Amino acid sequence: MKFAEHADHARALALATRLADSARAIARRYFRQPLDVEQKPDRSPVTAADREIEAELRRMIRAEFPTHGIQGEEFAAEAGAEFTWVLDPIDGTKSFVSGFPLFGTLIALVHDERPVLGVIEAPATGERWLGGTGMATSLNGATVRSSGCEDIDRARVYSTTADTFRGDHWQRYDRYTQRAAMRRFGGDCYLYGMLAAGYCDLVIEAALKPHDFMALVPVIQGAGGRISDWNGAALNWDSGDRVVAAATPALWEQAVAALAGR
Repeated sequence: MKFAEHADHARALALATRLADSARAIARRYFRQPLDVEQKPDRSPVTAADREIEAELRRMIRAEFPTHGIQGEEFAAEAGAEFTWVLDPIDGTKSFVSGFPLFGTLIALVHDERPVLGVIEAPATGERWLGGTGMATSLNGATVRSSGCEDIDRARVYSTTADTFRGDHWQRYDRYTQRAAMRRFGGDCYLYGMLAAGYCDLVIEAALKPHDFMALVPVIQGAGGRISDWNGAALNWDSGDRVVAAATPALWEQAVAALAGR
């Protein structure tokens, strides 16, 4: 059964929208304000905004769907039946704390290990991408499509940072993307929204975790693009940390071949 045909589809869709509304309101209250920034054991930053957003979203999910599981970046996982919500309260905390507006909140709903609903909420810019199985991706309510780019020579390529590519991974990435029409860095989850809306053609990243990529899958797929790990495998809980998203199947196949070293 497609998620669009599930009995809880409308309720989940409505909740996802309310969750994004709440995340936007909280993030805007903290953005470009004095903040205490802590470092987690993995040396990534965290703020009161991250924790407040995730705590509020968890509260809202439990109130609407008490049997659903919840996995987030900041707090312990809560087991559930059939469905699991996956939350990244602020994707791009380094951008957030430095006043750079291209951070976001990621909200995903996973069914049988497959993401069936995804939201990319960009609080500072007022943009929201929504995608799900059996439905087209929208940006602020209007349907969007990825570009028709099929070759790296014409592609606009984005990555959040070059710092996460190591050794042979960097060599494969650099060798392939040097051929691109444009290569730019910076943007975190906002890059995938740009791809879904047709403003860039390829996003290649490393050092991601499930809460970083689960919400991206329905958004990219619902816009006509392809997303996977660097070997071309579908993203799931056990995926590695390397992700590639492309505007078309042809460009995706080319990128996977180059990144996998084939």
